[in-house]
Amino acid sequence: MKFGVTAKLFLAIFATCMLVVITMHWGVRLSFERGFIDYIKRTNNQRIALLDNALTEQYQLHGNWGFLRNNERFVYQLLRSFEQNPDEGRNYPPHGLRTQIWVVDGELHKLVGPDGPLPDEGPRLPITVNDEVVGWVMSTPVERLTREADISFDKQQQRTSWLIVALAGMLAAAVAWLTARGLLAPVKRLVKGTHQLAAGNFSARVMADTQDELGRLASDFNQLAVSLEKNDTMRREFMADISHELRTPLAILRGELEALQDGVRKPTADSLSSLQGEVLILTKLVDDLHQLSLSDSGALAYRKSRVDVIHLLQIAVAACRERFSLKGLDISLSLPEQALVFGDPDRLTQLFHNLLENSLRYTDPPGRLVINGLIQGDSLTLRWQDSAPGVAESQLSQIFERFYRAEGSRNRSSGGSGLGLPICQNIVEAHGGNLSAAHSTLGGLQIAVVLPLDSRTARIL
Repeated sequence: MKFGVTAKLFLAIFATCMLVVITMHWGVRLSFERGFIDYIKRTNNQRIALLDNALTEQYQLHGNWGFLRNNERFVYQLLRSFEQNPDEGRNYPPHGLRTQIWVVDGELHKLVGPDGPLPDEGPRLPITVNDEVVGWVMSTPVERLTREADISFDKQQQRTSWLIVALAGMLAAAVAWLTARGLLAPVKRLVKGTHQLAAGNFSARVMADTQDELGRLASDFNQLAVSLEKNDTMRREFMADISHELRTPLAILRGELEALQDGVRKPTADSLSSLQGEVLILTKLVDDLHQLSLSDSGALAYRKSRVDVIHLLQIAVAACRERFSLKGLDISLSLPEQALVFGDPDRLTQLFHNLLENSLRYTDPPGRLVINGLIQGDSLTLRWQDSAPGVAESQLSQIFERFYRAEGSRNRSSGGSGLGLPICQNIVEAHGGNLSAAHSTLGGLQIAVVLPLDSRTARIL
Protein backbone atom coordinates (compact mmCIF):
# COMPACT_ATOMS: atom_id res chain seq x y z
CA MET A 1 0.00 0.00 0.00
CA LYS A 2 1.47 3.33 -1.08
CA PHE A 3 0.93 6.39 1.06
CA GLY A 4 0.71 9.88 -0.31
CA VAL A 5 2.72 12.80 0.98
CA THR A 6 -0.19 13.96 3.14
CA ALA A 7 -0.49 10.56 4.82
CA LYS A 8 3.27 10.34 5.32
CA LEU A 9 3.46 13.79 6.85
CA PHE A 10 0.44 13.03 9.05
CA LEU A 11 2.01 9.79 10.27
CA ALA A 12 5.33 11.52 10.93
CA ILE A 13 3.75 14.33 12.97
CA PHE A 14 1.38 11.98 14.78
CA ALA A 15 4.10 9.46 15.58
CA THR A 16 6.33 12.21 16.92
CA CYS A 17 3.55 13.60 19.10
CA MET A 18 2.63 10.16 20.43
CA LEU A 19 6.27 9.36 21.16
CA VAL A 20 6.59 12.57 23.14
CA VAL A 21 3.29 11.99 24.98
CA ILE A 22 4.05 8.36 25.88
CA THR A 23 7.58 9.26 26.96
CA MET A 24 6.19 12.00 29.17
CA HIS A 25 3.59 9.57 30.52
CA TRP A 26 6.16 6.98 31.59
CA GLY A 27 8.43 9.71 32.91
CA VAL A 28 5.63 11.16 35.01
CA ARG A 29 4.58 7.68 36.16
CA LEU A 30 8.10 6.75 37.20
CA SER A 31 8.58 10.06 38.95
CA PHE A 32 5.23 9.74 40.73
CA GLU A 33 5.80 6.19 41.94
CA ARG A 34 9.29 6.93 43.18
CA GLY A 35 8.18 10.17 44.75
CA PHE A 36 5.16 8.56 46.34
CA ILE A 37 7.23 5.75 47.88
CA ASP A 38 9.80 8.28 49.11
CA TYR A 39 6.95 10.26 50.61
CA ILE A 40 5.68 7.17 52.38
CA LYS A 41 9.19 6.44 53.64
CA ARG A 42 9.47 9.91 55.12
CA THR A 43 6.05 9.74 56.76
CA ASN A 44 6.81 6.28 58.13
CA ASN A 45 10.12 7.48 59.57
CA GLN A 46 8.29 10.41 61.13
CA ARG A 47 5.80 8.01 62.75
CA ILE A 48 8.64 5.91 64.10
CA ALA A 49 10.32 9.00 65.53
CA LEU A 50 7.08 10.20 67.15
CA LEU A 51 6.44 6.74 68.54
CA ASP A 52 10.01 6.58 69.87
CA ASN A 53 9.54 9.88 71.71
CA ALA A 54 6.16 8.85 73.11
CA LEU A 55 7.49 5.48 74.38
CA THR A 56 10.46 7.27 75.95
CA GLU A 57 8.05 9.43 77.95
CA GLN A 58 5.93 6.40 78.92
CA TYR A 59 8.98 4.43 80.05
CA GLN A 60 10.09 7.37 82.21
CA LEU A 61 6.58 7.49 83.67
CA HIS A 62 6.29 3.73 84.44
CA GLY A 63 9.93 2.91 85.04
CA ASN A 64 9.79 -0.38 83.08
CA TRP A 65 8.15 -2.07 80.08
CA GLY A 66 5.42 -3.82 82.02
CA PHE A 67 2.76 -1.46 80.68
CA LEU A 68 3.62 -2.29 77.08
CA ARG A 69 4.34 -6.00 77.02
CA ASN A 70 1.92 -7.64 74.57
CA ASN A 71 -0.13 -4.45 74.61
CA GLU A 72 -0.32 -3.72 70.86
CA ARG A 73 -3.47 -1.70 71.37
CA PHE A 74 -1.51 0.88 73.33
CA VAL A 75 0.91 1.34 70.44
CA TYR A 76 -1.96 1.62 67.99
CA GLN A 77 -3.63 4.28 70.16
CA LEU A 78 -0.39 6.25 70.25
CA LEU A 79 -0.18 6.17 66.47
CA ARG A 80 -3.80 7.20 66.14
CA SER A 81 -3.23 10.07 68.56
CA PHE A 82 -0.48 11.40 66.32
CA GLU A 83 -2.95 11.62 63.44
CA GLN A 84 -5.75 13.11 65.55
CA ASN A 85 -3.58 15.68 67.38
CA PRO A 86 -1.96 18.09 64.92
CA ASP A 87 0.33 19.57 67.55
CA GLU A 88 1.52 16.16 68.71
CA GLY A 89 1.65 14.75 65.19
CA ARG A 90 3.21 17.92 63.74
CA ASN A 91 0.44 18.18 61.13
CA TYR A 92 1.18 14.65 59.97
CA PRO A 93 -1.46 13.49 57.46
CA PRO A 94 -3.61 10.52 58.61
CA HIS A 95 -2.54 7.68 56.27
CA GLY A 96 -2.60 4.84 58.83
CA LEU A 97 -0.04 2.07 59.12
CA ARG A 98 1.85 1.17 55.97
CA THR A 99 4.58 -0.98 57.55
CA GLN A 100 4.98 -3.47 60.38
CA ILE A 101 6.30 -2.03 63.69
CA TRP A 102 8.13 -3.77 66.50
CA VAL A 103 8.99 -2.46 69.96
CA VAL A 104 11.76 -4.43 71.79
CA ASP A 105 13.56 -3.95 75.09
CA GLY A 106 17.22 -3.26 75.51
CA GLU A 107 18.08 -6.93 75.07
CA LEU A 108 16.04 -7.09 71.82
CA HIS A 109 13.22 -9.07 73.37
CA LYS A 110 10.00 -8.36 71.58
CA LEU A 111 7.47 -6.33 73.51
CA VAL A 112 4.98 -5.49 70.72
CA GLY A 113 4.93 -6.56 67.08
CA PRO A 114 4.00 -9.33 64.66
CA ASP A 115 5.28 -12.85 65.07
CA GLY A 116 8.45 -13.88 63.33
CA PRO A 117 12.03 -12.64 63.23
CA LEU A 118 12.90 -9.01 63.68
CA PRO A 119 13.63 -7.07 60.48
CA ASP A 120 17.27 -6.79 59.42
CA GLU A 121 16.65 -3.62 57.43
CA GLY A 122 14.47 -0.59 57.79
CA PRO A 123 14.21 2.24 60.30
CA ARG A 124 15.53 1.43 63.82
CA LEU A 125 15.48 4.10 66.57
CA PRO A 126 16.77 3.61 70.13
CA ILE A 127 14.66 4.47 73.16
CA THR A 128 17.08 6.25 75.48
CA VAL A 129 16.39 7.08 79.15
CA ASN A 130 19.12 8.68 81.26
CA ASP A 131 21.65 8.00 78.53
CA GLU A 132 20.80 4.31 78.59
CA VAL A 133 19.24 2.43 75.71
CA VAL A 134 16.24 0.69 77.22
CA GLY A 135 14.58 -0.38 73.97
CA TRP A 136 14.21 -0.05 70.22
CA VAL A 137 11.45 0.89 67.78
CA MET A 138 11.81 -1.02 64.49
CA SER A 139 9.93 -1.00 61.17
CA THR A 140 10.07 -2.90 57.92
CA PRO A 141 11.44 -0.92 54.95
CA VAL A 142 9.03 0.67 52.48
CA GLU A 143 9.98 -0.72 49.03
CA ARG A 144 6.58 -0.91 47.40
CA LEU A 145 2.96 -0.01 48.00
CA THR A 146 1.27 -2.43 50.33
CA ARG A 147 -1.59 -0.45 51.81
CA GLU A 148 -4.90 -0.93 49.96
CA ALA A 149 -5.68 2.77 49.91
CA ASP A 150 -2.25 3.58 48.48
CA ILE A 151 -2.61 0.92 45.79
CA SER A 152 -6.07 2.23 44.87
CA PHE A 153 -4.74 5.77 44.70
CA ASP A 154 -1.85 4.65 42.48
CA LYS A 155 -4.21 2.78 40.14
CA GLN A 156 -6.48 5.80 39.95
CA GLN A 157 -3.55 7.99 38.99
CA GLN A 158 -2.47 5.45 36.41
CA ARG A 159 -5.93 5.34 34.82
CA THR A 160 -6.08 9.12 34.77
CA SER A 161 -2.63 9.26 33.17
CA TRP A 162 -3.59 6.82 30.40
CA LEU A 163 -6.82 8.77 29.84
CA ILE A 164 -4.75 11.92 29.37
CA VAL A 165 -2.53 10.01 26.90
CA ALA A 166 -5.61 8.92 24.94
CA LEU A 167 -7.03 12.45 24.83
CA ALA A 168 -3.63 13.83 23.88
CA GLY A 169 -3.38 11.19 21.12
CA MET A 170 -6.73 12.22 19.65
CA LEU A 171 -5.77 15.88 19.85
CA ALA A 172 -2.39 15.08 18.23
CA ALA A 173 -4.14 13.18 15.43
CA ALA A 174 -6.47 16.11 14.73
CA VAL A 175 -3.66 18.66 14.83
CA ALA A 176 -1.37 16.45 12.71
CA TRP A 177 -4.07 15.96 10.08
CA LEU A 178 -4.91 19.66 9.89
CA THR A 179 -1.23 20.59 9.84
CA ALA A 180 -0.41 18.07 7.12
CA ARG A 181 -3.28 19.26 4.94
CA GLY A 182 -2.45 22.91 5.55
CA LEU A 183 1.25 22.52 4.81
CA LEU A 184 0.75 20.39 1.72
CA ALA A 185 -2.10 22.39 0.17
CA PRO A 186 0.37 24.75 -1.59
CA VAL A 187 2.47 21.76 -2.64
CA LYS A 188 -0.57 20.09 -4.19
CA ARG A 189 -1.37 23.28 -6.07
CA LEU A 190 2.21 23.37 -7.34
CA VAL A 191 2.00 19.72 -8.39
CA LYS A 192 -1.24 20.37 -10.26
CA GLY A 193 0.23 23.45 -11.92
CA THR A 194 3.38 21.52 -12.90
CA HIS A 195 1.27 18.83 -14.53
CA GLN A 196 -0.58 21.50 -16.49
CA LEU A 197 2.71 23.03 -17.63
CA ALA A 198 4.00 19.59 -18.64
CA ALA A 199 0.81 19.12 -20.67
CA GLY A 200 1.48 22.38 -22.54
CA ASN A 201 -0.97 24.60 -20.67
CA PHE A 202 1.34 27.57 -20.06
CA SER A 203 -1.51 29.73 -18.77
CA ALA A 204 -1.56 27.70 -15.53
CA ARG A 205 -0.99 29.73 -12.36
CA VAL A 206 -0.93 28.84 -8.66
CA MET A 207 -2.05 30.95 -5.74
CA ALA A 208 0.82 32.43 -3.72
CA ASP A 209 -0.90 33.44 -0.48
CA THR A 210 2.02 33.09 1.96
CA GLN A 211 5.38 34.76 2.45
CA ASP A 212 7.30 31.61 3.40
CA GLU A 213 9.42 29.33 1.21
CA LEU A 214 6.34 27.74 -0.37
CA GLY A 215 4.92 31.16 -1.16
CA ARG A 216 8.17 32.20 -2.83
CA LEU A 217 8.21 28.89 -4.70
CA ALA A 218 4.68 29.56 -5.95
CA SER A 219 5.74 33.05 -7.09
CA ASP A 220 8.74 31.58 -8.92
CA PHE A 221 6.43 29.00 -10.49
CA ASN A 222 4.15 31.75 -11.76
CA GLN A 223 7.13 33.66 -13.16
CA LEU A 224 8.28 30.48 -14.89
CA ALA A 225 4.79 29.96 -16.33
CA VAL A 226 4.74 33.55 -17.59
CA SER A 227 8.14 33.06 -19.23
CA LEU A 228 7.08 29.79 -20.81
CA GLU A 229 3.84 31.31 -22.05
CA LYS A 230 5.72 34.27 -23.49
CA ASN A 231 8.32 32.02 -25.09
CA ASP A 232 5.61 29.80 -26.55
CA THR A 233 3.84 32.84 -27.97
CA MET A 234 7.11 34.14 -29.37
CA ARG A 235 7.87 30.72 -30.86
CA ARG A 236 4.51 30.60 -32.60
CA GLU A 237 4.93 34.13 -33.88
CA PHE A 238 8.51 33.36 -34.88
CA MET A 239 7.45 30.36 -36.92
CA ALA A 240 4.62 32.33 -38.53
CA ASP A 241 7.00 35.18 -39.37
CA ILE A 242 9.60 32.82 -40.83
CA SER A 243 6.99 31.09 -42.95
CA HIS A 244 5.77 34.47 -44.19
CA GLU A 245 9.28 35.74 -44.88
CA LEU A 246 10.11 32.60 -46.85
CA ARG A 247 6.77 32.30 -48.61
CA THR A 248 6.95 35.68 -50.36
CA PRO A 249 10.29 35.29 -52.21
CA LEU A 250 9.63 31.62 -52.89
CA ALA A 251 6.25 32.49 -54.43
CA ILE A 252 7.91 35.11 -56.62
CA LEU A 253 10.65 32.67 -57.64
CA ARG A 254 8.11 29.99 -58.44
CA GLY A 255 5.99 32.38 -60.50
CA GLU A 256 9.01 33.64 -62.42
CA LEU A 257 10.32 30.14 -63.10
CA GLU A 258 6.90 28.86 -64.22
CA ALA A 259 6.59 31.86 -66.54
CA LEU A 260 10.00 31.04 -68.01
CA GLN A 261 9.07 27.36 -68.40
CA ASP A 262 5.75 28.19 -70.07
CA GLY A 263 7.41 30.65 -72.41
CA VAL A 264 5.37 33.56 -71.03
CA ARG A 265 8.60 35.36 -70.20
CA LYS A 266 11.91 35.19 -71.93
CA PRO A 267 15.14 34.56 -70.00
CA THR A 268 16.28 38.14 -70.39
CA ALA A 269 18.74 40.00 -68.18
CA ASP A 270 15.85 41.73 -66.37
CA SER A 271 14.05 38.47 -65.54
CA LEU A 272 17.28 36.84 -64.35
CA SER A 273 18.07 39.94 -62.29
CA SER A 274 14.64 39.69 -60.68
CA LEU A 275 15.27 36.04 -59.79
CA GLN A 276 18.68 36.88 -58.41
CA GLY A 277 17.18 39.66 -56.27
CA GLU A 278 14.76 37.22 -54.64
CA VAL A 279 17.60 34.75 -54.10
CA LEU A 280 19.60 37.51 -52.41
CA ILE A 281 16.62 38.28 -50.17
CA LEU A 282 16.41 34.64 -49.14
CA THR A 283 20.17 34.50 -48.59
CA LYS A 284 20.04 37.64 -46.42
CA LEU A 285 17.19 36.20 -44.37
CA VAL A 286 19.00 32.89 -43.82
CA ASP A 287 22.20 34.72 -42.89
CA ASP A 288 20.34 36.93 -40.42
CA LEU A 289 18.65 33.90 -38.85
CA HIS A 290 22.00 32.18 -38.56
CA GLN A 291 23.62 35.23 -36.99
CA LEU A 292 20.73 35.65 -34.54
CA SER A 293 20.79 32.00 -33.50
CA LEU A 294 24.54 32.20 -32.88
CA SER A 295 24.23 35.39 -30.85
CA ASP A 296 21.33 33.99 -28.79
CA SER A 297 23.26 30.84 -27.90
CA GLY A 298 26.49 32.75 -27.20
CA ALA A 299 28.25 30.93 -30.04
CA LEU A 300 28.81 34.04 -32.12
CA ALA A 301 32.59 34.38 -32.45
CA TYR A 302 34.12 37.48 -30.85
CA ARG A 303 37.79 38.36 -31.30
CA LYS A 304 38.15 41.25 -28.92
CA SER A 305 41.00 43.73 -28.73
CA ARG A 306 41.47 47.40 -28.01
CA VAL A 307 39.73 49.22 -30.79
CA ASP A 308 38.73 52.82 -31.53
CA VAL A 309 34.93 52.80 -31.84
CA ILE A 310 34.85 56.32 -33.30
CA HIS A 311 37.11 55.28 -36.18
CA LEU A 312 34.94 52.22 -36.93
CA LEU A 313 31.79 54.36 -36.92
CA GLN A 314 33.30 56.92 -39.24
CA ILE A 315 34.28 54.19 -41.73
CA ALA A 316 30.73 52.69 -41.61
CA VAL A 317 29.16 56.13 -42.20
CA ALA A 318 31.51 56.85 -45.11
CA ALA A 319 30.50 53.54 -46.74
CA CYS A 320 26.77 54.36 -46.50
CA ARG A 321 26.85 58.11 -47.14
CA GLU A 322 26.28 57.76 -50.90
CA ARG A 323 23.21 55.56 -50.41
CA PHE A 324 21.81 58.08 -47.92
CA SER A 325 22.46 60.88 -50.39
CA LEU A 326 20.71 59.02 -53.22
CA LYS A 327 17.60 58.66 -51.02
CA GLY A 328 17.66 62.31 -50.05
CA LEU A 329 18.92 61.82 -46.49
CA ASP A 330 21.66 63.79 -44.84
CA ILE A 331 24.05 62.40 -42.18
CA SER A 332 25.72 64.63 -39.58
CA LEU A 333 28.19 63.50 -36.92
CA SER A 334 29.18 64.97 -33.56
CA LEU A 335 31.68 62.56 -32.04
CA PRO A 336 34.66 62.56 -29.69
CA GLU A 337 38.08 62.32 -31.27
CA GLN A 338 38.66 58.84 -29.89
CA ALA A 339 36.98 56.21 -27.70
CA LEU A 340 38.82 52.97 -27.05
CA VAL A 341 36.85 49.89 -26.04
CA PHE A 342 37.69 46.24 -25.62
CA GLY A 343 35.65 44.69 -28.40
CA ASP A 344 35.45 42.88 -31.70
CA PRO A 345 35.87 45.35 -34.59
CA ASP A 346 33.99 43.13 -37.05
CA ARG A 347 30.96 42.78 -34.76
CA LEU A 348 30.98 46.48 -33.88
CA THR A 349 31.11 47.30 -37.59
CA GLN A 350 28.16 44.95 -38.11
CA LEU A 351 26.35 46.80 -35.31
CA PHE A 352 26.91 50.20 -36.93
CA HIS A 353 25.91 48.96 -40.41
CA ASN A 354 22.67 47.47 -39.05
CA LEU A 355 21.78 50.72 -37.28
CA LEU A 356 22.58 52.78 -40.35
CA GLU A 357 20.56 50.38 -42.53
CA ASN A 358 17.62 50.71 -40.12
CA SER A 359 17.65 54.52 -40.43
CA LEU A 360 18.08 54.31 -44.21
CA ARG A 361 15.05 52.04 -44.62
CA TYR A 362 12.67 53.77 -42.23
CA THR A 363 13.40 57.49 -42.76
CA ASP A 364 11.34 59.37 -45.34
CA PRO A 365 13.09 61.75 -47.72
CA PRO A 366 13.96 64.48 -47.39
CA GLY A 367 15.31 63.68 -43.99
CA ARG A 368 18.37 63.50 -41.84
CA LEU A 369 20.27 61.33 -39.43
CA VAL A 370 22.27 62.81 -36.56
CA ILE A 371 24.78 60.69 -34.67
CA ASN A 372 26.09 62.12 -31.40
CA GLY A 373 28.77 60.65 -29.18
CA LEU A 374 29.39 61.50 -25.53
CA ILE A 375 31.88 60.08 -23.05
CA GLN A 376 30.61 60.03 -19.48
CA GLY A 377 32.75 58.40 -16.84
CA ASP A 378 33.76 54.95 -18.01
CA SER A 379 31.25 54.61 -20.86
CA LEU A 380 30.58 55.94 -24.34
CA THR A 381 27.03 56.80 -25.43
CA LEU A 382 26.22 56.92 -29.15
CA ARG A 383 22.80 58.28 -30.14
CA TRP A 384 21.18 57.71 -33.55
CA GLN A 385 18.42 60.29 -34.15
CA ASP A 386 16.58 60.30 -37.44
CA SER A 387 13.72 62.33 -38.76
CA ALA A 388 10.13 61.28 -39.41
CA PRO A 389 8.37 58.98 -39.43
CA GLY A 390 8.49 58.04 -35.76
CA VAL A 391 7.01 55.13 -33.86
CA ALA A 392 4.19 54.90 -31.37
CA GLU A 393 4.96 54.71 -27.65
CA SER A 394 3.80 51.10 -27.51
CA GLN A 395 6.18 50.16 -30.33
CA LEU A 396 9.33 51.32 -28.52
CA SER A 397 9.45 48.15 -26.45
CA GLN A 398 8.78 45.96 -29.49
CA ILE A 399 11.30 47.10 -32.06
CA PHE A 400 13.97 44.77 -30.63
CA GLU A 401 11.71 41.75 -31.10
CA ARG A 402 12.38 39.42 -34.01
CA PHE A 403 10.65 40.15 -37.32
CA TYR A 404 9.03 43.28 -35.90
CA ARG A 405 8.76 46.24 -38.23
CA ALA A 406 7.66 49.65 -37.12
CA GLU A 407 5.78 50.40 -40.34
CA GLY A 408 2.23 49.20 -40.61
CA SER A 409 2.63 47.13 -43.77
CA ARG A 410 4.92 44.19 -44.45
CA ASN A 411 6.20 45.68 -47.69
CA ARG A 412 9.62 44.18 -48.32
CA SER A 413 10.67 47.08 -50.48
CA SER A 414 11.09 49.24 -47.36
CA GLY A 415 11.46 46.71 -44.57
CA GLY A 416 14.26 44.25 -43.96
CA SER A 417 14.03 40.87 -42.35
CA GLY A 418 13.14 42.35 -38.97
CA LEU A 419 16.20 40.71 -37.39
CA GLY A 420 18.69 43.59 -37.56
CA LEU A 421 17.89 45.26 -34.22
CA PRO A 422 17.71 41.96 -32.25
CA ILE A 423 21.18 41.12 -33.60
CA CYS A 424 22.37 44.61 -32.61
CA GLN A 425 21.05 44.12 -29.10
CA ASN A 426 22.92 40.82 -28.72
CA ILE A 427 26.16 42.36 -30.01
CA VAL A 428 25.92 45.31 -27.60
CA GLU A 429 25.16 43.04 -24.64
CA ALA A 430 28.09 40.79 -25.60
CA HIS A 431 30.31 43.87 -25.18
CA GLY A 432 28.85 44.63 -21.75
CA GLY A 433 26.77 47.52 -23.01
CA ASN A 434 23.13 48.48 -23.35
CA LEU A 435 20.84 49.27 -26.31
CA SER A 436 17.62 51.27 -25.90
CA ALA A 437 15.06 53.13 -28.00
CA ALA A 438 13.23 56.42 -27.49
CA HIS A 439 11.52 59.17 -29.47
CA SER A 440 13.84 61.41 -31.47
CA THR A 441 13.75 65.17 -31.19
CA LEU A 442 13.85 65.19 -35.02
CA GLY A 443 10.50 63.40 -35.20
CA GLY A 444 11.77 59.91 -35.80
CA LEU A 445 13.45 57.21 -33.72
CA GLN A 446 16.35 57.54 -31.32
CA ILE A 447 18.63 54.54 -30.70
CA ALA A 448 21.11 54.83 -27.79
CA VAL A 449 24.18 52.58 -27.67
CA VAL A 450 26.11 52.55 -24.39
CA LEU A 451 29.50 50.80 -24.46
CA PRO A 452 32.01 50.52 -21.60
CA LEU A 453 35.39 52.04 -22.35
CA ASP A 454 38.64 50.17 -21.94
CA SER A 455 39.79 50.99 -18.40
CA ARG A 456 43.48 50.66 -19.35
CA THR A 457 43.42 53.59 -21.74
CA ALA A 458 42.81 57.29 -21.35
CA ARG A 459 39.71 58.76 -22.90
CA ILE A 460 40.20 61.80 -25.08
CA LEU A 461 37.21 64.05 -25.67
